[in-house]
Formats: sequence, structure tokens, C-alpha cells
Amino acid sequence: MFVDKAKIYVASGKGGNGIVSFRREKFIPKGGPDGGDGGNGGSVIIEATSSMNTLIDFRYHKHFKAEGGENGKSSNMTGKSGKDLVIYVPVGTIVKIDGKYIADLNESGKRVVVAKGGKGGRGNSHFATATRQAPTIAENGGDGEEHWVELELKLLADVGLIGLPNAGKSSLISAMTNAHPKVANYPFTTLVPVLGKVDMGFGKSYILVDIPGIIEGAHSGTGLGDEFLKHAERTRIMAHVVDISGDNPIEDYEIVRKEMKLYDPSFEKKPEVIILNKTDLVDQNKIEEVKRKFKGKKVQCVSALTRTGLEELKKVLYYELQSAPKIEFKVEKYESQKDREEKAPLFVEKKEGMFFVKGKEVERLLKKYQIGYKDAYDLFMKKLDNLGLERMLKKANVKDGDTVVIGDMEFEYKE
Repeated sequence: MFVDKAKIYVASGKGGNGIVSFRREKFIPKGGPDGGDGGNGGSVIIEATSSMNTLIDFRYHKHFKAEGGENGKSSNMTGKSGKDLVIYVPVGTIVKIDGKYIADLNESGKRVVVAKGGKGGRGNSHFATATRQAPTIAENGGDGEEHWVELELKLLADVGLIGLPNAGKSSLISAMTNAHPKVANYPFTTLVPVLGKVDMGFGKSYILVDIPGIIEGAHSGTGLGDEFLKHAERTRIMAHVVDISGDNPIEDYEIVRKEMKLYDPSFEKKPEVIILNKTDLVDQNKIEEVKRKFKGKKVQCVSALTRTGLEELKKVLYYELQSAPKIEFKVEKYESQKDREEKAPLFVEKKEGMFFVKGKEVERLLKKYQIGYKDAYDLFMKKLDNLGLERMLKKANVKDGDTVVIGDMEFEYKE
């Protein structure tokens, strides 16, 4: 089964906590702090691989979680970091978070971090100073990230075969490549895009894709056209297959061109080669007549059945590719939740006569420091002061005796 869309839930690992510990050995009564750091949490990474060609693996397996980091230990031993979790997807997959394209995985091995692991907290050995030789300060590990990620596969191919059903695209790709699609004389024989490799010899090749489902109304979903037109967005050249034995080859061509343009106007700018197929079913006069109507366009006459003109067509498409631009989707720099929190300001909100200190930075510091220890609490308050807490409280008209709330803690304000 061909699946080209998926939505998965990812969660990175939490960082391990640093610990408060002191060296305790015989004959060394004042060994000093030796609390180790927590290990970093594992991240969730999405990587492209050429060994997959569909997103069907994510139809039922939707939740992915990386390992958390271990807590630090005494003797300055750092906790073990959690393993990163790598999720493999087909080459050509676009990754979206919150509706934004954050990565175009258009090469095998290309990867993107979609959930950063939490940083391990520092142990108390980091906080020793000349004036604070036995610190009871340690940091909690940072939280991981978790959110939904959308995956969308746009097949990576050089040349897209487009045309109405029964134009002979399946027969053509079968005759030109190593692909073996189902071929029959009825509409919608091909229900999924088919990839094939055209071998030119001497190590040169290119990839063809048969785009099915393009009929009148395809851009709006008729005949599954909108599901498959997106795979044509990747292609560098459009190879428009027209059944020359039909009643009106020019009208057939115009129908498909119109649908492509309605789906995405940028298709008009793609290089195009028109392939007049089934020439074995008509005489030379009709071939010349139809060619004249395509004046000014690149036209190749072939018969997939008798294999007439196929070698010339392969060469024409190959040489067109040499000057065709590569297609890359515009991606936006992904700003993770952690990145946004680090930029969030501190603010004071007055409510029912009390002053609440809020903001992501406050929440982050409350999680970070183990404020049950006096030294850690003093450091926490110093951090808030450095962020301008005193100035903000005065701006909010705080007075002696007013109640200030920070997290679960309440204080009486004094100048």
C-alpha cells in the first residue's frame, strides 16, 4: 500500500538531575562537594533513507519517545545520557511542525532534530567557590519536548509523466525503465505513483515518475488527482503524454495543462516535453497534423507498444535535465519550545492585592533548581534579581508588607 501522509507524536527524553553530595572518606573529614551531573536526555531525529518508498510504517505506529538521562552520582560521576531516537522516512519527505515546513529531506542521510532532549542538571561540585566551599546547590534536568509532527512524502524524481488516463504512461514507463506497473485498457489502471530508473549507460541515469489520476477536476480532488499532483511538484521536467490516436489530442493536452495550473501556477514555468504516444495506431499525415498544432513546443513521437522512438526520447529528456533547475522546498527555521522559553520575559501581575511573578523564565528556574536547599534557594532568588525582579515589582507599585507569589511560595515584600 502506498501512503504519502502521516502524523506522529514525538517526545524527547528528560535530562537527569544533578545531585548534592560530599566526599566522605576515612581520614578526609572535609572532602568537599562531589555531586555529579545528570545525563542529557535523548533527542528525536528524523532521517531520510533510500530503503523506504512509503510512509505506511506510521499508519499504526504513531508515538515515539527517546530515552531520558540518568541522575548524577557521587564521586563526580555523570549520569548516563539517554539514546537519541532516529525515525527513518523515505527520501523526499517534508517535515512540518505547527503547519510550518521545517525540513526537506531530499537526500539519503539528511536529518532533522524534531524534539531536543533535556539538558542534564549540574551537580553541586560546579557551585563551589572560595566563599562557598560546601554548596548545597544542584540543578534538575531540563524537560524534553513533545509535539505532533506531520510527514508528507513528495516523490523525488527528475521527470514526471503526466497525461489523461489511457494515454499510455504506464506502458511508457515500463518500456523505458525497470518499473513494472499494471497495464490494462481501462481508466485508472495506475492507482499510485510509480517510479522507474532510466539507464543511459556509462553510469548516467535519471528517474521517471508516472503521476496517475489527472482528469478534469483533478486539482479539486476528482479522481484522486489532488492526492497525486503533489508528487509532480518535485519533478524538474514535465513529460506530457498525449494519446495521438484519440479524437482530440490537443483538447486532451489542454485539459491536463489546465488542471496542473489550477493546482499550482508554478507548473507553467517547468520545462515541458510533449510525447505523442501510440503512433503505431495512426498514419503519418495525422502525426504531422498534430505536431503542427504544437508548434513552438518540444515534441517527441513514440510508440510504447512497438518501442519506436524510445531511445531518442530518453536522450531528449536527459539533455533537458542538464539545464533544468533543481527543486527544493522552502523551509523555515524551527524555533523549539525551549528556544521560545529562553526569550520569554519576566513579568509581574497584580491580582486580588497580591503580586504574582510569572513568565517562562520563572517556571524554568523553579524546575531547574532544587530550592529545598538554602544555597539553591539563594541562587534562585539572585537569578530573579538579575532578571530585574526588584525593578518590575517597584514598577507595579509594590509596598512594604505586600504579598509576592513566586510559584508555590509566598513572601512578604520589604524594601
